[in-house]
Amino acid sequence: MTDNEIFLLILLLIMGLPWIIWRMLGDDDRAPLVVVQIFVGVLLGPGVLGAAAPALHAQIFNPGAIAALNGIALWAVMLFVWLAGIELNLGAAWAARRDSWTAAGLALLTPLALGGLAGWLILMRPGWIGAQGQPWQAVLGIGMACAVTALPILVLLMDRLAILRAPLGQRVLRYASLDDIAIWAVLALILLDWPRMERQLGFLLCFPFVAWAMRALMQRMAPAERLRLSMVWLALAGLAADWAGLHFMVGAFLAGVVLDRGWFDGDALDRLRDMLLLTVMPVFFLSTGLRTVWAMGGVELVAAALLLLAAAVGGKLLGVRIAGRLLGWRRGEASVIGWLLQTKALIMIIFVNILLDRQVISGATFTALLLMALASTMLTTPMARRGLRRLEADAGVSDQASPDAGRTPQRDQDAGL
Repeated sequence: MTDNEIFLLILLLIMGLPWIIWRMLGDDDRAPLVVVQIFVGVLLGPGVLGAAAPALHAQIFNPGAIAALNGIALWAVMLFVWLAGIELNLGAAWAARRDSWTAAGLALLTPLALGGLAGWLILMRPGWIGAQGQPWQAVLGIGMACAVTALPILVLLMDRLAILRAPLGQRVLRYASLDDIAIWAVLALILLDWPRMERQLGFLLCFPFVAWAMRALMQRMAPAERLRLSMVWLALAGLAADWAGLHFMVGAFLAGVVLDRGWFDGDALDRLRDMLLLTVMPVFFLSTGLRTVWAMGGVELVAAALLLLAAAVGGKLLGVRIAGRLLGWRRGEASVIGWLLQTKALIMIIFVNILLDRQVISGATFTALLLMALASTMLTTPMARRGLRRLEADAGVSDQASPDAGRTPQRDQDAGL
């Protein structure tokens, strides 16, 4: 087969196989299409297809094809992270700062602590830390991977649950947005390159001024031209961050954070996100799957993944429950918010891909974290839907007991009704 034919065959597998499996499942609650795409990437990787048919795997996923796929995946994921940055609404978070900082802080720090402890236990055994990683970097990276919430996928799931524009959904977005800032700040800390410290300091000192100039220029542009200029800005910020040693994803996120969503057509941004998920993000999922390894043995990997899952899910639910007690939330709200914030998939996979690139973690740790992310994301929608039904039922019982007492439109909206 020619190189073009091999590449088109890979695209056929990427686009066709996950969609067929997803349609056969028949229920998006069981496995969102994003999760199925990542899972198929794992199946096509060296750990499954490569082990079962190494010659076929080597023929299809040859170095030339991998290089082409990685180029597409790089730009696709930069665009996706840029969109995640634009989604941040720091003004709303500041307006409700007590609620936002308390809930977001506990939702992040509790799973971070438990995930770091789980990572420390895993790293006690050989083969789980990367060749260039220090123990503190690996522990902090694993802990943050357990604490992360994937903001773009959270938006999609809440839209499907019909709570995205409700006050409850907007609160969850605030919490996830603040946690997103912490994720990239921690990543920048982990990736500090002491030999290139001068470059990194130069980037951090110059970026605010360049961002200010870009904001001023963006506001002078016609709305139709802002998106085109943003692509130039995204490439520039990614290049500068990578040159400084902070990784191009940090630059992509910052390129989005400094822009206001209101400057763009909101529907156009939503369509761009949907088209990315439809057309090029599956390539990133495949490239992620191709990096999974089972060298540590299936049982040990599954055990590590289950430990990390317990730390991630348990830590998030515990932290949000504590926040609910401190802030006086209604019964059941903490459970719904805790499960919604379990969404990991994309952002966590991007995060651990970077850690693997920099050899902070090993391939085995990457695989265990990937399995944890898939399981956590699969649990999100069914558990959140169940909690929303309980909120609705509790609201109905309260209304029957006292039709007028304590009933306000605001409370109905907070329940996602």
